[in-house]
Amino acid sequence: MRNRKRVGWHKYINGVTISTLVTVLFVLLPLYWLVATSFKNPNSIGTFNGASSLGPNPFSTENYYNAFVNYDFGIYFKTSIIVTLCTTALVLFLGTLAGYALGRLPMRGKFTTLVILLIISVFPAVAVLAPLYLLMREIGWLNSYQALILPYTAFNLPFAIWILRNYMLGIPKEMEETGRIDGASPLRTVWTIILPQALPGLFTAGIFCFTACWTEFLMALTFNSSNNYRTIPVGIAEFGGNFQVPYGTIFAASVVAVVPIGILVFIFRKFVISGLTSGAVKG
Repeated sequence: MRNRKRVGWHKYINGVTISTLVTVLFVLLPLYWLVATSFKNPNSIGTFNGASSLGPNPFSTENYYNAFVNYDFGIYFKTSIIVTLCTTALVLFLGTLAGYALGRLPMRGKFTTLVILLIISVFPAVAVLAPLYLLMREIGWLNSYQALILPYTAFNLPFAIWILRNYMLGIPKEMEETGRIDGASPLRTVWTIILPQALPGLFTAGIFCFTACWTEFLMALTFNSSNNYRTIPVGIAEFGGNFQVPYGTIFAASVVAVVPIGILVFIFRKFVISGLTSGAVKG
């Protein structure tokens, strides 16, 4: 009797299903409230009118207009795009070369290098914030794109190297040896043979780097005080004044900020899962 299989809807009721449902609701409900509130009339935010308060009634795009016109959100969005894309490109380029060297080439001090990279990847940025600020001030890089691109690259590169190195360990060495027999140089081998096989790892490292740069706040607040070089997190934090908090505008800007990350994860979700699982069992 104890081994009898569940039939009907009872077979779907178990601990895993309930935990998954709770997790999904925990993530989706705040997102729904964020999107719904962003389309509400600013005057109706915070008021309760029964079931109609659960959605935008009446539907309004005034919050988005205020974000882009009255609060210069377009400038913050442009700055975040430039900084994030440049950083991600640098991290993937340098991480690919370093991951290939640590994963495929014989070299001394490999274990020590990996330990140092691991330490750097968990090192708190706040510990070096003051020295970095003084350095940026001395070389005249405050209020510039490079003031964020280079620190972001330095802090995200170790994690990308770990992901790419672990993924490259799983690529068969016979493919690389075939390229060498044909006379391909190490760089050509990486470009034509290793890189196509490591695309899931590249997408995984790229999305993690993109997300980290897109949401970073502390260094962006410290290094760039000019309105022309503020990123999205800092720009949203500056919305409002001493006696007013424009919640609708903040929600609208937050929705726009979430869209690029959501699109990337949705399009490359299969590559991300493949890259994470491969990196978890290799190395």
